[in-house]
Amino acid sequence: MKDKLLPILIISSAFIFIIRLFWLQIIDVDEAQLFKKNSVERVYQYPERGYIYDRNNTLVVGNESFYDLMIIPKNVTKFDTIEFCKILRIKKNELIDKIKKAKKFSSIKPSVLLSQISKEDFAVIQEKLWKYNGFSINKKSNRNYLINSASNILGYISEVNDYEVKDNSYYESGELIGRQGLEKSYERKLRGVKGVSYFQKDKFNRITNSYKGGAIDTTFIAAKNINLGIDINLQKYGDSLMINKFGSIIAIEPSSGEILSLINAPSFDPNLLIGRNRSKNYLELKNDTIGKPLFDRGLQGQYPPGSTFKLVNGLIALQEKIIDDKTVISCNQGHYYSSKRFMKCHCEIGTINDLNKAVYNSCNTYFANIYKRTIEKFPSHKNGINNWRSHVKSFGFGTYLGYDHPIGRPGLIPDSSYYDRWYPNGGWRAATTISNGIGQGEILTTPIQLANLTAIIANRGWYKTPHFVKNISNDSINSKYKEKRYTSIDSIHFEKIINGMFNVVEKGTAQNAKIEGINVVGKTGTAENFIKINNKRLQLTDHSIFIGFAPKENPKIAVAVFIENGYWGTRWASPIASLMMEKYLNKKIKRKYLEKYILNGNLIEEYQKPYMKTNFKINE
Repeated sequence: MKDKLLPILIISSAFIFIIRLFWLQIIDVDEAQLFKKNSVERVYQYPERGYIYDRNNTLVVGNESFYDLMIIPKNVTKFDTIEFCKILRIKKNELIDKIKKAKKFSSIKPSVLLSQISKEDFAVIQEKLWKYNGFSINKKSNRNYLINSASNILGYISEVNDYEVKDNSYYESGELIGRQGLEKSYERKLRGVKGVSYFQKDKFNRITNSYKGGAIDTTFIAAKNINLGIDINLQKYGDSLMINKFGSIIAIEPSSGEILSLINAPSFDPNLLIGRNRSKNYLELKNDTIGKPLFDRGLQGQYPPGSTFKLVNGLIALQEKIIDDKTVISCNQGHYYSSKRFMKCHCEIGTINDLNKAVYNSCNTYFANIYKRTIEKFPSHKNGINNWRSHVKSFGFGTYLGYDHPIGRPGLIPDSSYYDRWYPNGGWRAATTISNGIGQGEILTTPIQLANLTAIIANRGWYKTPHFVKNISNDSINSKYKEKRYTSIDSIHFEKIINGMFNVVEKGTAQNAKIEGINVVGKTGTAENFIKINNKRLQLTDHSIFIGFAPKENPKIAVAVFIENGYWGTRWASPIASLMMEKYLNKKIKRKYLEKYILNGNLIEEYQKPYMKTNFKINE
């Protein structure tokens, strides 16, 4: 037995040693540890970034080749920095800083010295690169935005920063990541998954062969292409209508919740944010404190909804049985809502309005009264306003809505606790909050919330969460975009409101929104606009608002238009919305006179008034 013990120990030890080596080298491969080995180099294979198409399969975003100048600091020898900087078109101190950064990263591993070199610059660099040891070219692809539109929707891509590299092990320095817009929301789908090959190097840092014969190499996973719900022709048409105007147009297909267009004005060419001049262009856009092209008014602008909100209060009053469609209220150019406070209205003295007439006359007296009655239905005004708020929130107000875009604001729908903070001694009642009844007061909404409201009315009480992406290749969109979400208002009440909105266009405040052969439904709004300068409250020109859908019977498009400082709703918002509907439904415009009026319309002088040039925030 003793004779066999030694061979058994030797064989057992060898077997354990082999198993351990197999585990360490083949199975338990820690990629991070591998990369720290000077003898192993990783080379990535990047899948082409996913293409973006519109709803009609028109290519909106593609890719084009660009080049990164790489450096291995240890291999760099003395060179003519002046000539090199001239070739690269950078300053000497910038070159020195970049080389220092590369050395800090690694003296023997390649890193990006200069990224996103164009084809033209690459042609010049390539001819002379042989003179500079330690430098090489790495070919990649970058975004190519094929339209000068939708920059606020699409976003852009740029290099990952040091924090992102530290927080996300997927990315390495010099790689690209989606910034803002859908490039950010759908980053994982659009980037795919990069592949990696490992190579063995000798003591001179030269690649000799594949590491472990390629056993741990991985192949890349192709990126996904996506189709937007956006109709790019409608998007570009909306851009043309908003020239020399600040504001937003949002169009939604009511049945699906797909966003057909989201125009932000002023806008910019998305190609400004790719390439080597991206940082410079971004700063110029950011420093435009009047136009604020980087501020998405459709998703981030918080404004009083004005008279468009009367529709919500009408529906709540119907649901709470405060009124029916025959309830009448007299208006004498306004009414006293307390012993000393008078709310003006443009109705003539002696006007008697039922719900339909109140909608198309946009009667302040009618809607302020039914709001007050809705609150006072409950024994406590706190319970009353909380119940009212619950109804309002079921329309998506006071929330981010859940759309597939990374930015937005929730707006504000006040509850009892809000007024308790302002009136700590309990000194508020329904009359205190009466301006909520006509869409002023403390209420703040975003244009996309108003577009969603329009889709809800078109659908007679339900909506699907608004979203930009229609489908994803070999994949599916989030299921939440397919679910119907119902408001707290019974569907039977919506037809009464819709009939009033139809008369707004037929004989009310938006007769310039009529389209031959199409029944258009809508509501104008004029929102008061205040700012504070040096602690003084200053009233600016009112905002122009319109919401509407068409056709009345089988809605295909719901539109919300918000024009900053655009006077009343009829002046700008109503005709713009009508032209958008006509363009989408008929594919052409017959009312050339109206189109010409809007295309030539110019509000720049309004935005260039002295108080607009001061450093304050407006509508944010």
